[in-house]
Amino acid sequence: MSTWTEDELRRVGDAEELRVASYRRDGSLRPYVIIWVVRVGDDLVIRSAYGPDNGWYRRAKASGRGRIRAGGVERDVEFADAASDSPAAHAAIDAAYHAKYDRHGPRIVGTVVGDQVIETTFRLVPSGS
Repeated sequence: MSTWTEDELRRVGDAEELRVASYRRDGSLRPYVIIWVVRVGDDLVIRSAYGPDNGWYRRAKASGRGRIRAGGVERDVEFADAASDSPAAHAAIDAAYHAKYDRHGPRIVGTVVGDQVIETTFRLVPSGS
């Protein structure tokens, strides 16, 4: 595993949307799905807006690895389960979503903040080179 560069953190973290795809068992990449991403410190975090039954989330959880595109950055990643992170960590993630996306309104932002999305939170961990 490797780490994010400061430039990658900034570019992906500043991007309005992220494209995420998981790998199939045969090593091929599934189609990309557009979702929101936030930066919290040195972490990039994504959440399933519509719970654990959301297709991209189920496939990402099963695969454990995928590829992201955002802000001109394209990297292979591991989907690190962040559900067991501390309550303070999840509060910081919520705050980051609010700061970045509140202009879209509470109905939409409410799908990615709060206790109901803790179990569907991934930290994106860069893998490979």
